[in-house]
Amino acid sequence: MEVEVEKGGGDKKSNKRLSVERIYQKKSQLEHILLRPDTYIGSVEKLTQPMWVYDEEKELMITKDVTFVPGLYKIFDEILVNAADNKQRDEKMNTIKITIDKVHNQISVWNNGKGIPVVEHKEEKMYVPTMIFGHLLTSSNYNDFEKKVTGGRNGYGAKLCNIFSTKFTVETSSCEYKRSFRQSWQKNMSLTKEPTIRDSVGEDFTCVTFSPDLSKFHMEELDDDIIDIMKRRAYDIAASSKGVRVILNGKKLPVKNFRDYINLFLKDKYDENDQPLKVVYYDSNPRWQVAVTLSDKGFQQASFVNSIATTKGGRHVDVVADQIVKKLLEIVSKRDKGGIKIKPFQIKNHLWVFVNCLIENPTFDSQTKENMTLQAKSFGSKVTLSEDFMKQASKCGIVESILSWMKFKAQTQLNKKTGAAKLSKLKGIPKLDDANNAGTRNSQSCTLILTEGDSAKSLAVAGLGVIGRDKFGVFPLRGKLLNVREASHKQIMDNTEINNIVKIMGLQFKHKYNDPEDLKTLRYGKLMIMTDQDHDGSHIKGLLVNFIHHFWPNLLKYNVVEQFITPIVKVFKGKFSQAFYSIPEFEEWQKETPNFHTYKVKYYKGLGTSTANEAKEYFTDIDRHRIKFRYGGTEDDASINLAFSKKKIEERKTWLKNFMEDRKKRNELGLPELYLYGKETSRITYNDFINRELILFSEVDNLRSIPSSIDGLKPGQRKVLFTCFKRNITKEIKVAQLAGSVGEISAYHHGEASLMGTIINLAQNFVGSNNLNMLMPQGQFGTRLHGGKDAASPRYIFTYLNPLTRLIFNPLDDPLLKNLYDDNQRIEPEWYIPILPAVLVNGAEGIGTGWSTKIPNYDIREIVANLYRMIEGEEPVKMLPSYKNFKGTIDEISDNNRYLVSGEISILDDNSIEISELPIRTWTQAYKEDVLEPML
Repeated sequence: MEVEVEKGGGDKKSNKRLSVERIYQKKSQLEHILLRPDTYIGSVEKLTQPMWVYDEEKELMITKDVTFVPGLYKIFDEILVNAADNKQRDEKMNTIKITIDKVHNQISVWNNGKGIPVVEHKEEKMYVPTMIFGHLLTSSNYNDFEKKVTGGRNGYGAKLCNIFSTKFTVETSSCEYKRSFRQSWQKNMSLTKEPTIRDSVGEDFTCVTFSPDLSKFHMEELDDDIIDIMKRRAYDIAASSKGVRVILNGKKLPVKNFRDYINLFLKDKYDENDQPLKVVYYDSNPRWQVAVTLSDKGFQQASFVNSIATTKGGRHVDVVADQIVKKLLEIVSKRDKGGIKIKPFQIKNHLWVFVNCLIENPTFDSQTKENMTLQAKSFGSKVTLSEDFMKQASKCGIVESILSWMKFKAQTQLNKKTGAAKLSKLKGIPKLDDANNAGTRNSQSCTLILTEGDSAKSLAVAGLGVIGRDKFGVFPLRGKLLNVREASHKQIMDNTEINNIVKIMGLQFKHKYNDPEDLKTLRYGKLMIMTDQDHDGSHIKGLLVNFIHHFWPNLLKYNVVEQFITPIVKVFKGKFSQAFYSIPEFEEWQKETPNFHTYKVKYYKGLGTSTANEAKEYFTDIDRHRIKFRYGGTEDDASINLAFSKKKIEERKTWLKNFMEDRKKRNELGLPELYLYGKETSRITYNDFINRELILFSEVDNLRSIPSSIDGLKPGQRKVLFTCFKRNITKEIKVAQLAGSVGEISAYHHGEASLMGTIINLAQNFVGSNNLNMLMPQGQFGTRLHGGKDAASPRYIFTYLNPLTRLIFNPLDDPLLKNLYDDNQRIEPEWYIPILPAVLVNGAEGIGTGWSTKIPNYDIREIVANLYRMIEGEEPVKMLPSYKNFKGTIDEISDNNRYLVSGEISILDDNSIEISELPIRTWTQAYKEDVLEPML
């Protein structure tokens, strides 16, 4: 570089030149290391951070804030790792001795591995120990083509310790060369004498003794903190060096292997159930030792690469953690399908990973070697954690901890969604009639009435005209509540009904309500359920009870939940009237009343049947209609779980089966049917509610959802055919009009939309629907494109009886059928008797409570042929499922009625294929969107 100097007086020129020399200087490498130590050994300033150290009193590893100088720690570590490296050169090496003398500021590290060659280097004209300990950029690790699993690499290592010491001594004995060597350096490696060489027949060893130059580290003595860290590194070496015992200050360390070392960290650690942490180990690969356990402080790791403590981890830790995370993510996703979406880093936060490995020619991001950066493909070995390891890892408490965290996270999100603060005034909740005192200091005396629909709300509001609105609020439910026990987190988050109830009540998902005082945070002290006195009303009650029990079980213990019951039947005679709250109670009254037929009977199918005057009567005598739920103990919890948990399917089967058998026996013995609500009923347990009321819905749910094996029909379908037969509908009629007729003739009490869907399904004839459609479709009744969901509005399409239907359901059988009655109205038969098994012709599918069924369609001609065989006393021939106009194939793949359904595809040329058939119920549009479009 040229520097231009301004002409002028000599003094000015001299000053200019002096400033240039001061700015641009040349230093020797030794001077540069001492001037800029942070480049080589890290900071020489004191640093305070939490670190693991060994507590000699407790005999375990603890974390504490340690103040130390990283540079001093590093030079000690370089000597220690050199000693550990010698194990890779000499398998017979079995001892490392470390002595830390605080008083004399002296540290020594001795190992009995193969000694350094005591021989003069022919090129450098000096002894090898002199060269590698006293001259910079000398090393045995410069051959990158040689694969080594040692810690040294860059040729600084021990020299740095020499440079930052006031005195540095190397002693070694080599059996191979039968010589011993001793040489000392002083004043930061600037002074030395010729080495002492003697003949030796003793054992191999190498010992490095040094006195750190404390002034370079702004220290006056080796303080307790730096000594604690050095001692911890002694334990690290004992753990990471297989087959090497470590003696620290004359005492053998109690760590024989990596497992002993891990136990030092976990001695006082317990899981959420107060059980000692379970650790899972992997050591099938000679170069890899891995362990994992549960962490409650985010991701933690303790790892070693060739005995170097990689305190910041690196790619060796990543390759292990990533495998564990991937497997746990699969397990958690299966265990909690509907939970919040969890990301890999969130899984990782529950892991505590220990890794001890040997890596060929490792690379690091700095001379301090805290983070290993070598790509996994260059490790020289591959670690593939075994299936058994993964299985055990999933059982050591990590999965449970993740699921618990997911639940907490979900509750936090739900709290944010609902707001959940105790407010005296709520906005933005349609149809809510809030109590005047809700959310105030008198909120404990308030009751929220949840009604089944708007008509029931009208009844409740009419009743409030009697008792006032200060303590009572009303909110109508839109149909049945979500079964939160089996719902996904997203479903709950997106469910307006649940969010509204939470807001209105002032509930908080994160609260457990363990103390009665917690109830003061609610906007309402009581939750009253007001539904129809039918099976669906019972189900709505059950779903609400399930909702509260799932999120806040303690609220049931504090009797927060109540119900409001209304008559299901009333009898009148003159001025006399009597209300009944269950059909069995009414039937019992009939048996006890000789002239019961002289009474006028009024059936209440829903709350909407009651008049405004009757509503006022109910609320005037509110204590009669207010039934309190009383918590009866753990049997209540068990009953609620039995009714609503998907894990209890088999138990529900037994539950229902026992109930039906018991009721059958009572009928045979002429005993009255048991009922829950009577004249004197004022409170019931949840166990009674589940086992004596909700169970009736479960029974009816099966009858509604699962087709009869006799006629292949569900009750709704049977009602449609009954209406068509009775009115002889052989000419076109609108689907919407037919639905009205069904409601009138067969006492259908549910939504018309559902009934119109039933009519449309009976008339569908595309591939995959009916083999024999009972009704004829006139208009767009749906296609294979969308699986029938593309049917036109019921107002615009027509239908009538298929002429074949009455041939199958012979009218000559009608007088023999057992018809049902509803409110003294004769309705459809219990079942029809078709001339062939209709359940096989069109198949059957349904999911009830505890039971479900799925029967495919069969060819009607094969069914008829088998019927003829059976009439002749022959065995029927086995049939395969068959769908009208289906061009694909159906093959049996096992003996338990499992079949493989295949479509048809043709390869036209290298760029074209033709799909001429899809498997049954693989709908065309969905196939295009889900399969074909992603391939384009």
